[in-house]
Amino acid sequence: MALTFTVLAILLQSFIAPVRLCEIPDGNIRLIQSLNLKLLRSTLDSSNEINPSVYVGLRLSEDHNLQTEAIYLRRLKASLDAITSSAKTDKEEPQTGILALYLMALKSSCEDMDTPERRKLITDLKLQLHEEKRHLVSTGRPLSNYYQYSLGILAMCVNHKKVDVRLIQKLLHAEDEDKFVHGDNVSIDTEAMAGLAFLCLKRSGQYSSELIRHLNKGAKSVKQRILASQDLQGSLGNIYSTPLAVQFLTAIGYSKENETCSAAVDALLEAMKQGKFTNPMMMSQLMPVLHKKSYLDVSKVDCRESIDNLFISPSSGILPEVPVGEDLIHVQLVVEEPSGQQFTQSIGVPSRSSLLNILKTAEEHNPNFTFEIKDSLYGPFLTTVNGVKSSTEDRTYWQLLKDPNVSLIEGIADYRPEDGEIIILRLSKW
Repeated sequence: MALTFTVLAILLQSFIAPVRLCEIPDGNIRLIQSLNLKLLRSTLDSSNEINPSVYVGLRLSEDHNLQTEAIYLRRLKASLDAITSSAKTDKEEPQTGILALYLMALKSSCEDMDTPERRKLITDLKLQLHEEKRHLVSTGRPLSNYYQYSLGILAMCVNHKKVDVRLIQKLLHAEDEDKFVHGDNVSIDTEAMAGLAFLCLKRSGQYSSELIRHLNKGAKSVKQRILASQDLQGSLGNIYSTPLAVQFLTAIGYSKENETCSAAVDALLEAMKQGKFTNPMMMSQLMPVLHKKSYLDVSKVDCRESIDNLFISPSSGILPEVPVGEDLIHVQLVVEEPSGQQFTQSIGVPSRSSLLNILKTAEEHNPNFTFEIKDSLYGPFLTTVNGVKSSTEDRTYWQLLKDPNVSLIEGIADYRPEDGEIIILRLSKW
């Protein structure tokens, strides 16, 4: 009898005790605060793109510099006014993803979202999502991509707005039909973002039991794909898709994934120690993980509980660039042009030079090589090489590879080739 009671007590305790997933091991407080300070410093650099994701990351931290965050929030609002105003002119319309991130940033600031200006922003995102669906119906793919489509639905959900069921069904169908791919590979970033949207919708209490059943199925499918993507180092997809993947695993809360999540967290901590997280967008997606949160927690931010405990030295306010080295390295640049011709050039640059600096050096020394870039929240990306433009309409992009056929996971401003590397620029389909 006593044994039975003991077993029963243990079982009950397992139900009562909170599931603790994706925990950060003890002894990493200084490492976490270091990344937090880097993210804060990035907001002081006026040369960086205004990025609402950075603000969301800061708000989902347990540590804050409230004055710096308030200054950045004012800049965000001014940027949002400029973006929404430009949509009324002949400029490019704001995309689903950027509207969604601004909505999440404003929600995490504890601002009143029921003012006429904020209701209009929500309406703008609703309209943009319907444009995504119309394009999906007519062409078989969203106007932007499934990542932004998922992010748009998530932003509506964390703002407690009901989403058109037809929009949700299209996203569920895409998950069921293995549509979240980039080239030949599963896009773990997209899987995780869609999974977070499914979980938020499921828990909102605004949908039928039949739709909830499908959302459960979708979330389970996302979980399986994420778990299957883990490599020997512990990364889920790659090291830069791992933060969103861990956010999803944290949010779904299944204890049997503890080993997978622990290995992923270890991989992230090791990458932080190696200095791999310097891009503000990537840091902003990692910050919630370091505080055992996910984007679902945007709806729960209580600004009255924010602790003002981070200090930025005035002399080191700007996030410094990675210094180049004194040694000279040689990198070979290969452009695979659609015509079948190849452009090849050997370039000598200081060690630790970014790929962007290498491209600039190549352009300076060879009149037969030209390139163009476009700024984004992830940093500059390559749009044109030797007069050949990538095209959203044709779903083409300039892929960055390391010989023989290794796709780079960093952008041109973040990747730093080593001596003797061969870098390939290839126009590819996505």
